Amino acid sequence: MDRSNVPPPVTQVLDAASSWLPRRMSEVEERLAALVGGHGGRLAEEAGATLAAGGKRLRPLLVLVCAGREAGAEAVRAASAVELVHMATLVHDDVLDAAPLRRGLPTVVARAGRPAATAVGDLLLSRAFAELAGGGAGASRRVALLASASVGLAQGELAQRRDAYDLSITAKRYLERCRLKTARLFECACLIGDGADPGGAEGEALASFGREIGLAFQLLDDVLDVAGPAQRTGKARGTDLLDGTVTLPLILARDREPQLAEVDLRALDPTTAERICSRIEATGALGEVREDARARVETAKTVLAAPGFDAERRSLLTMVADGVVERYA
Repeated sequence: MDRSNVPPPVTQVLDAASSWLPRRMSEVEERLAALVGGHGGRLAEEAGATLAAGGKRLRPLLVLVCAGREAGAEAVRAASAVELVHMATLVHDDVLDAAPLRRGLPTVVARAGRPAATAVGDLLLSRAFAELAGGGAGASRRVALLASASVGLAQGELAQRRDAYDLSITAKRYLERCRLKTARLFECACLIGDGADPGGAEGEALASFGREIGLAFQLLDDVLDVAGPAQRTGKARGTDLLDGTVTLPLILARDREPQLAEVDLRALDPTTAERICSRIEATGALGEVREDARARVETAKTVLAAPGFDAERRSLLTMVADGVVERYA
């Protein structure tokens, strides 16, 4: 696989399991390329461009690590399906936000328009579930897990739309939204790879691990939206503000500087959004959000002491958790 878009701390996971994990990740990349092609010239072109834009591939990595070194083709299918759902949500989010850039490149909606982008997102979702449905023993369980996570993603997106431009929302409301929109797919990646009963001790530990690192990931991503720079994030500083998305940095900063609660987010332009970002940063709120994310990563690592985790999986998952924080350090 191409490591150019993979955060250096996460490449340590690949190096630590060099006898099997890089090969499996390469198989996922090959499978993804096969799944997005062959659906008509325009769809295949845009879906292929979405895949070629790269990504951190944290979710398929989690699937494979949780599945372990003895897992085979079914784990690759599951990892591919989880990444396809993630890709689909990014394409659909960009449609809803009319976003011009993703990872520093023009989005599908910017290149091809809203109807084409919607169709590409739909294609990626359909290919994800078709991939799982043909996955042999345990397919129905894996489909159910990914379907449940996908419902959570939709609920989180609807909650974010309801909360748009509302500067009165609470941190609790924000975190619940993030749990649905981001953390649920991290949880799913862990459970779908491991095969554990979600209601059992190991399943609950994996779900907790995925949830906490997923929340940490989102918290730190929201910090980056405020702090930038665009060269690192691949999008303009303050993009969330321009979309009307109220995140934890703004919620905490609003409580420290009450005048921020009077800002009309609908009236912002890119220059004004950057100024608001500087005001948020000046309150010290970003440091508090970073500490929250670090605490969640530490909580995630403690659950790995539960019975059922062999030494290799415990070590690799710890590296993944640390990589989430170090990626944004």
